[in-house]
Amino acid sequence: MVEKGGDREFPAFPYKPYSIQREFMNALYRSLDEGGVSNARKSHRYLQRTGKTLSIICSALQWVVDQKQKQKAESMVDFGKNVGNDRQCRSDDEPDWMKNFTVNQDIQAEEKKISSRFKFDRRRNKENYRDLLSRDVKKDGFSLKKEFENLQKANDGSELNDEEFLLEEYESEEEGAFGSGKSKRKAGGVTVSSSSDEEEEEDSFEEEEEEEGFKVYFCSRTHSQLSQFVKELRKTNFANEIKVVSLGSRKNFCINEEVLRLGSSTQINERCLELQKNKKNEICKIKFKTLKQIVACKKLRCRGKVRRTKASSGCPMLRNHKLQKQFKNQVSQQEALDIEDLVHLGKRMGTCPYYGSRNMVPAANLVVLPYQSLLSKSSRESLGLNLKNNIVIIDEAHNLADSLISMYDAKITLSQVNKSSPPIQLENVHNHIEKYFARFQNRLGPGNRRYIQTLMVLTRAFLQALNNERDESCASQDAEKATGAKTGSDSSMAINDFLFSHNIDNINLVKLLQYVKESNIILKVSGYGDKASNSEKGSAVKDSGESFEEGSILSGFRALADMLLSLTNNDGDGRVIISRRQRTCFGQQGGFLKYVMLTGEKIFSEVVNQAHAVILAGGTLQPIEETRERLFPWLPPNQLHFFSCSHIVPPESILPIAVSRGPTNKSFDFSYRSRCSLTMIEELGLLVCNLLTVVPEGIVVFFSSFDYEEKVYDAWKTSGILDRIMKKKRVFREPRNSTSVEFVLKEYKDTIDTLSLGPKEGSTPLNGAILLAVVGGKISEGINFSDGMGRCIVMVGLPYPSPSDIELLERIKYIEGLGDPNFTRTPKILPSDEYYNGDVQAGFSILRSCRRRGNEYYENLCMKAVNQSIGRAIRHINDYAAILLVDMRYASESSKRSFSHPTNKLPQWIKNSLVSSTNNYGEVHRLLHQFFKFNKNRSCP
Repeated sequence: MVEKGGDREFPAFPYKPYSIQREFMNALYRSLDEGGVSNARKSHRYLQRTGKTLSIICSALQWVVDQKQKQKAESMVDFGKNVGNDRQCRSDDEPDWMKNFTVNQDIQAEEKKISSRFKFDRRRNKENYRDLLSRDVKKDGFSLKKEFENLQKANDGSELNDEEFLLEEYESEEEGAFGSGKSKRKAGGVTVSSSSDEEEEEDSFEEEEEEEGFKVYFCSRTHSQLSQFVKELRKTNFANEIKVVSLGSRKNFCINEEVLRLGSSTQINERCLELQKNKKNEICKIKFKTLKQIVACKKLRCRGKVRRTKASSGCPMLRNHKLQKQFKNQVSQQEALDIEDLVHLGKRMGTCPYYGSRNMVPAANLVVLPYQSLLSKSSRESLGLNLKNNIVIIDEAHNLADSLISMYDAKITLSQVNKSSPPIQLENVHNHIEKYFARFQNRLGPGNRRYIQTLMVLTRAFLQALNNERDESCASQDAEKATGAKTGSDSSMAINDFLFSHNIDNINLVKLLQYVKESNIILKVSGYGDKASNSEKGSAVKDSGESFEEGSILSGFRALADMLLSLTNNDGDGRVIISRRQRTCFGQQGGFLKYVMLTGEKIFSEVVNQAHAVILAGGTLQPIEETRERLFPWLPPNQLHFFSCSHIVPPESILPIAVSRGPTNKSFDFSYRSRCSLTMIEELGLLVCNLLTVVPEGIVVFFSSFDYEEKVYDAWKTSGILDRIMKKKRVFREPRNSTSVEFVLKEYKDTIDTLSLGPKEGSTPLNGAILLAVVGGKISEGINFSDGMGRCIVMVGLPYPSPSDIELLERIKYIEGLGDPNFTRTPKILPSDEYYNGDVQAGFSILRSCRRRGNEYYENLCMKAVNQSIGRAIRHINDYAAILLVDMRYASESSKRSFSHPTNKLPQWIKNSLVSSTNNYGEVHRLLHQFFKFNKNRSCP
């Protein structure tokens, strides 16, 4: 619907929209009409009655509805013309009722044809696949007989059965051909070429679903942000009119208590996949006792009828196929559900919500999912996400480039540092391959022998890369510890340099990965190693069916496959990090190999080229030029649209102040060399004590890291400052474990809500609460501190990332060369050997060597983190809060600010009201007192 003046109406918007919301929704609608990439930046994200999220929902989904109606109308017009021509050809003597009946029948047929246009192609492909399998079964009598004999042996006893782990013969043709290797008989088919949570697996429970056209994919960084999106969606009419499905990780969806007890995401993923892969063997062992029954099973599988049988084993939450269908029906009959709702429904019905939600994707109009599921190619393929001509909306896109490339990193560890660290990988993998080869080498064909020997050459080369200088004396290590220097070193190399320096440049990694994928070697070797180990030790496998060691081995093999896949990238796309840190005299080492992806443009181009439109939304997308150069430098300017609008909150509702001095007139300097001094920490504590007397309700203090927050907290506790704080406000701390954040936030909010009602008789006269949080933690990303939860936000220092981080330095060097044709991808900023220890001074020297882009990127990382943190407050038009930027580097006269000054990168709505300099803390205190007094009186009726 179009209003006068050309603007559209958005009837689904639940309230009367403000003018900037109308502008935003119309701009987004026009961008969807034109296609391409759009950057929708509101200078602040506000929920409740002024939400960015609501604007996105109502604009994007209205466009989808309009396009469907338009397409349907055009189809019916074309069909009407054809019907008209047909009617002219008919006899004039034909009765009217017969003509009308024929027309109605044709219309229904045409509508059915339009609605099933996607379904036909999928069914045709599936039938072709079944025909292929049918031919395989006819030729496979001997193999079935052999399989039957093996299964009988497995059922007769629990002794170690070598046949179970023997690889099938593998034929390899000429070395240069991709995918030229093949098994004589198709193996179980396990893919290991992806580090994604969504490994390729048997989709045992999927049924044919009609693929819905004009789909919207909405993704954000965290599950809490996705849940917030669904809550906003429920405020609109679309919640009941369209099909919505929420996707997430196995860890967030799993309701199998035995699997959940494993704890880490990696182990949960591995166990879930293992349960699915065990289905086939379990069914054959239990249900098929004769060769005839096994042949019948194979034939049924070729006709697609064995799927329900498969679902009856493996995970207990997938044993009842009917419950999966009922789950889908229940979800489709309700309004939009978030992840928590789906998990609750799955628990109540006793069926898996993870696979239940996955199976609903084809028919959904709106898919809500995390970054990883959409931006990782392997995840998209596993989930069956079709981006072709659909809409992709990426929220909280301020760090999109870094988030995207980090998905394509790969890492394999040398060994375990302590009990809480990741399990042993590289050493165990190498040992298991050697044991397997020693046991089966005389029974393996030439193809298998050659590829297994190649794997051993690679793992041996990786171990040598990490074990250099391993023999240095313990005394030398102890001396290094005593002086505070880091043991070991970090190094960075290009892919080709790494391969050449370790004499593995002549190995065809592409063919090797194809072998790993087709031969099923990972499960064979890990399975044999685990059972052999248990047999030697006389230990039984846990009730869950998998020992901890087996999960570790399988994870190690997958990590190795990921690393090998990464080494097939172009030489300039990334760097190989070699770390030898934390070596001890006790034989344990914390070394690792890691491939760090540096470029995201080719990865992101796959999304942009498929989708009809890609929308990047967020409150801190500036500077947009950096994002453009890193993700879509090839995109023509006419396909890139940028929209920004002002803030709706009046200037009297916000008080940002650059605080350069504390109560005792000491200058605040939280730079790396000064922030840990007890004088600076004590001055910060005195500032907080003074704020307690003037700021009502809740105060949120952001620190640069968990380590620094802990250091400050301990110092305050020792000096007695913490006791002074606790007499006025209850103190909360952000936990390192993100799963505990929700509990802490609830306690924090309940405390503020309770105390806002007034003190109880005989209770301590508290006037609110204070929350110590960390920049980059969960609280700084997507958590809303509206009203009393965030009356004052205190940003301590400038949270620059550590310059000792070698991965960060590699990104800085890469970005320094963007747009410069004369710049090499391996800049000569480092010494000729390109090795350095990762210390802070070496990092600062690299930063000083950068002329423009590298430094700007480093500063942008800092200020984007600042803007995300301080943006947690003031969430609606009637909200108000003070923002204190505590560091003398924030303070300056506006006329003397340079372009790179930190405050120039603040959002415009904050920068316009910023008090950039004060003479002393007394002036700050007076401004705060006036601000809160004014807003308290304004809010009173």
